[in-house]
Amino acid sequence: MILLRIFCSALLLLALTAPSVRADDICITDEEEKAAKTQVAALNKVEKSGPPAELFVAYQAIASNDCIDRYDKNVMGRAKANLPKLGRDLAKAAEAKGILYSSEPVRADGRTSAFRYFEAMGDYNEANRVMLKAAQAKSDDLALFKTAWGVDNGRYGPRDPKSGDRQPYVSLPAYRQELQKIASANADRFMKAEERDAQGLSGGAAEVAKATMGSLENLKKAADWMKFLPNGDNPAKVRAEQRGDTVMARPDPMFTQVNAKMYYDFADSEKSKEKAAQLDKKMEASGRAAEKSGENVKSAITQQSETDQKKFKDKKADLEKELGF
Repeated sequence: MILLRIFCSALLLLALTAPSVRADDICITDEEEKAAKTQVAALNKVEKSGPPAELFVAYQAIASNDCIDRYDKNVMGRAKANLPKLGRDLAKAAEAKGILYSSEPVRADGRTSAFRYFEAMGDYNEANRVMLKAAQAKSDDLALFKTAWGVDNGRYGPRDPKSGDRQPYVSLPAYRQELQKIASANADRFMKAEERDAQGLSGGAAEVAKATMGSLENLKKAADWMKFLPNGDNPAKVRAEQRGDTVMARPDPMFTQVNAKMYYDFADSEKSKEKAAQLDKKMEASGRAAEKSGENVKSAITQQSETDQKKFKDKKADLEKELGF
């Protein structure tokens, strides 16, 4: 009797828990089953006669579907076994065509870049190699450079067999060292261009304004590249402060001090901030003095006008009196 009760309790427990297990298992929903079978059918079709790029996309879809082996025990192994070689072949073909990097993900139309194929396979060393090659080919493209610099964002290493965790992937130091060579070359190029522009700071006031615009533009561009170097953009900031001092040392600071302030604002050091603040006060005082001077001139003109009008009226009255009006 006791055994019968235990058996019945076990059956009842099984009946109560079975639906919840099914409800928690996303792989056995009707939608998931339909999607998995559609992927398998698409793969079987493209394996027979589809182009390699389309086959890669199909394999990739299968490999990323954790539920696929519920409905086909062989297709997952087939996809994982064939993906690496197929991906490498497609990447090499893209590289040979000069399609090194593109922002678009892997596509089935054959226009995928070598970088995207290597990235999709998790071959980060090869992905970095072609990315570096692309950055070197367009060494003045800052947007591409920034993409190359942040290439590890979203990357993870292999899963730990014990904990199941995956640590963020970090590229080898040599990769960033090569990128820094590109950044350094560009920074040097803009700093040399700035030197040529700065020669105009010794000219007239109008030439100083023009020289300041060109000089600052090159300093800012140099600073953009310097941010990826060990010392950051400090060299460009230091030079900007020096240029501001050069302008302030001119004999006509009243006409050129606004240019000096632009340099100090960009330099943004504590000392340059103090200099900029002093210039602000000086320019405000000059503005008030000019305004007061203008008011005095206006008052003098008004008084002179009133005096002239009075004289005119007096002369008019005298004339009318002589004529007997």
